[in-house]
Amino acid sequence: MKDISGSLRRDSDPIWKKILNHPFVVELYSGTLPSEKFRFYVLQDYNYLVADMRNFGMLASKAPSVSETKEMLEIAHLEATTELSGYERLLKKLGYNIEDAVRVEPARITTSYTSFLLATSSLKTFWEALAATVPCFWTYAEIYDHNEDRLKENKNKLYVEWASVYSTRSYRELVNKMIVLLNKADVEYEKLKKLFVTSSRYEQMYWETMYSEQGSW
Repeated sequence: MKDISGSLRRDSDPIWKKILNHPFVVELYSGTLPSEKFRFYVLQDYNYLVADMRNFGMLASKAPSVSETKEMLEIAHLEATTELSGYERLLKKLGYNIEDAVRVEPARITTSYTSFLLATSSLKTFWEALAATVPCFWTYAEIYDHNEDRLKENKNKLYVEWASVYSTRSYRELVNKMIVLLNKADVEYEKLKKLFVTSSRYEQMYWETMYSEQGSW
C-alpha cells in the first residue's frame, strides 16, 4: 500500500511545526493559558465539531464502496463518543450547556474552515474530501505527543483532562483509521496535497485566532 498519508504529512511539515509549537498549545499543555482564551476556544471548537459531524455524514454518502462507507460511519461513531462527548462534558464544567455553545456566533475562522470542508465534501471526490478532513484529527494527536511532557507540571486539571482525550485508544483508533483509509486514495496526488495543505493552514490560523480572541465579524 502506498504511504500517501506519510507523503502528505511530510509535505505539510513546516506548517505542522508551527501548530505543534503554537503559544496557545504550549500554554494549554503547560497550564498557563488564560482561562478566558480556553473558554473562547471551547465554545468555538464545539461548533466546529458539530459541523465536522455533518461533514462525516457527507463523506459516508460519497464513499466509493460499501467498505469505505462502513469505515466512515465507524469513524463518525468514534468521534461522537470521544472528542464530541468530551466537549459536552467540558462545557458543563465551564458552566455552559449545549444551547449556550450553539448560540455563540462562530468566529470568521470557524465559519471559513467549516465552509471549506463542507464545500470540498460537496464538490470534490470522496478522496479529496477525506484529505481535507484528516489534518484536524491528526494534528491533535501529534500535538499531544509533542507536548505530553508539559502535562507533568500542569496543575490545571481541566486542561489536563482536555488533553487526555487525544491519547485515548478510541481517539488514536479514529486517527489511524483515517490515515489508513487515505492511503487507499486513487486520485492524483497533487489534488490531495493541495487540500491537505490548505486544511493544515486552516488549523494554524485557527490556533492563532483562538489565542488572539479576535475572530468576530
